[in-house]
Amino acid sequence: MIRPLHALRRRFRETPTETLLAAGLAVLVGIVVFATAETLFPYHSSNHDEGVYLQQASLLLAGQLELYAGGLADAFHPWFFIEDGRRLYPKYTPVPAAMYAVSMALFGEPRVTLAVVAAANVALVYRLGSLAFDRRVGLVAGVVYAVSPMALLTTSVFLPYAPTTMLNLVFAVLYLRAVRERSLRSAGLAGAVVGVAFFARPYTAVLFAAPFIAHAAWAVLRSVRADGVWPLSDAARRNTLTAVFGLLGVGLALAYNARMTGSPLVFPYEAFAPMDGPGFGERRILGHEVDYTLDLALEANGYVLWYLATRWFTAGLLGTAAAAVGIAVAARRWVGGLDGERRRVGGLLAALFVTVPLGNLAFWGNYNVLATMDDPTNGLLSQFGPFYHFDLLVPLSVFSAFALVVGWRHARNSVTAERLSAAASPRAVRAVGVVALATVLLVGGVANAAVLTPPVERNAGHTEKFDTAYEPIDSADFEDAVVFIPAPYGDWQNHPFQYLRNNPGFDGPVVYALDRDPAGDFAVMDAYPNRTQYRYTYRGAWTADPDRHVTPKLDELDVREGQRLTGETTVGIPARVDRATVRLFSVSGDHVEYDAGNVGGVGNDYTAEWRLDGDEASLAGANGTVSVADTDELILLVRLVQPDGGTLTYRQEMTVRTTGDTVEVVWPPERTVCRLVDYCDREGTYLPDHPEEHFAGVSFETDVEASS
Repeated sequence: MIRPLHALRRRFRETPTETLLAAGLAVLVGIVVFATAETLFPYHSSNHDEGVYLQQASLLLAGQLELYAGGLADAFHPWFFIEDGRRLYPKYTPVPAAMYAVSMALFGEPRVTLAVVAAANVALVYRLGSLAFDRRVGLVAGVVYAVSPMALLTTSVFLPYAPTTMLNLVFAVLYLRAVRERSLRSAGLAGAVVGVAFFARPYTAVLFAAPFIAHAAWAVLRSVRADGVWPLSDAARRNTLTAVFGLLGVGLALAYNARMTGSPLVFPYEAFAPMDGPGFGERRILGHEVDYTLDLALEANGYVLWYLATRWFTAGLLGTAAAAVGIAVAARRWVGGLDGERRRVGGLLAALFVTVPLGNLAFWGNYNVLATMDDPTNGLLSQFGPFYHFDLLVPLSVFSAFALVVGWRHARNSVTAERLSAAASPRAVRAVGVVALATVLLVGGVANAAVLTPPVERNAGHTEKFDTAYEPIDSADFEDAVVFIPAPYGDWQNHPFQYLRNNPGFDGPVVYALDRDPAGDFAVMDAYPNRTQYRYTYRGAWTADPDRHVTPKLDELDVREGQRLTGETTVGIPARVDRATVRLFSVSGDHVEYDAGNVGGVGNDYTAEWRLDGDEASLAGANGTVSVADTDELILLVRLVQPDGGTLTYRQEMTVRTTGDTVEVVWPPERTVCRLVDYCDREGTYLPDHPEEHFAGVSFETDVEASS
């Protein structure tokens, strides 16, 4: 026991101070990212891809690659999942999700993976900076990377960009070790890791690996010229091993494609949207399309890179200017004969400034992250930065750190510093140095706060909106429930409500189903007859604007049934109403209505009576009946009219079903109160517990009973 402790203590003493500080920095950054993910994104972000990866992670933990929803696939269809018969599978590859699944399995908390990825990326940036220059540059590079707005915010959400960068950086470190130490083991590991990176995000991995592939090819060609083809040179053996293991990862990706899409060459994202991949010309996903020309690509990517340089890298334009200076100084040193190892590492990192931007020209996603190209305060870019260029944070951090360290050393060794040392005491010299360093840190800190604060505030705005919207869900104690949820963006779950996800088996304490047509809703109810049913809705319009909140509502549902159902709907009469009309109609049939005449003044109310009898519905006071289909929606309108023609309409929508001699209605119905129009969607949702949301005098009560 004592001997291992002595060995550990000796190892600690022998470890360079910069390495120990970098390790501490990595741990600290991991903690900060975990805390950010927990506090700034408790309900996830407005990028709904997060829910896709977390749903996929749950699938992997359940030993599944897809969801099996049977005949209820339309009710359970998650965002960015492909419906293929009775199965649903995600458009994304499972590598990032597998990373999240590990911490879910070990700790029950996927945010642990975010912390590990953040810490690993800082450590790897430190390593690459040390290899390119020295350990002090590596340490400063780790700090610069860690405090960049894009690294902090993008790593704090469940997106694939930071995890894929981690894989790319591991590959880079292993590749460089293999070259430096002529290690076949490191070469094989490098290939395996870049193969996994390809599986995670093929295009991203290729753009990052391109300089290393070019270097490997050049090394092999040079060795062949010097030593011939056979026997294989050291460079040929190493790079062949890297290629073989890398191709195994590619093969794994193609095998996954074959399993999911039926063809090894068709990736799931392509099956979801065939015109969504890299390339020019017509690009399309769902209802969004554009003619992605080279001119448009240059314009969009120009904005993206400018925003990266000025808003999403550490200290904004100051940090980017430092990186530019660092590249210039490094290039001069390389030309002047800097040792080959450091020149090689620095050159490969610098090459990323070519391959990543050029490759991204062909990907229209960089156009899509900009809601308005010349406005950096909207769109996904305003919250997470140009994340398709996430890998550029690495060379930017390394070269800006190099400039800072060189500048510090130059200032320390300058003639002015020598004169100061000669004229002042050592204590005074140290004081001047501390003041100078503090000034640099203060200016950099202020500049970084200026670029970090706006996106943090924007994301906080979304979180506040989600917190309000999910309040009834968080307050409910679901034990065995089904919750019907709205679909403001189309027939997708988790878009936008990615916080409300189903278990892979569609079981557990609560199951979420889309609120669809009557047949669809009754199908879900029939599939879960012993669960308590709820309807989650809200008053307002759900938009991407974080400042436009909704007022949520959660109703417990009941299915009222009988041979006949008789209902009463009582509405309040606000000021200046002199008459009313009442109408009853079904989606599939005709309508009946009557003029209620003068309904009285303020404080009065009016009651409309209606009946559902088999496949017919009737309205007391109106002649005729309304035909009702086997499953249908029955709608009652009470329209109040003012003398000037202004109207206020109470709208009651009832989901009904007829089976033999029995009629059923889902209760309570959906109720809205609309100004000037008869239909105002959820912007008019009636909230009995929030009278302040409605005009004075508005009330809306309804009841139904079985009758003979």
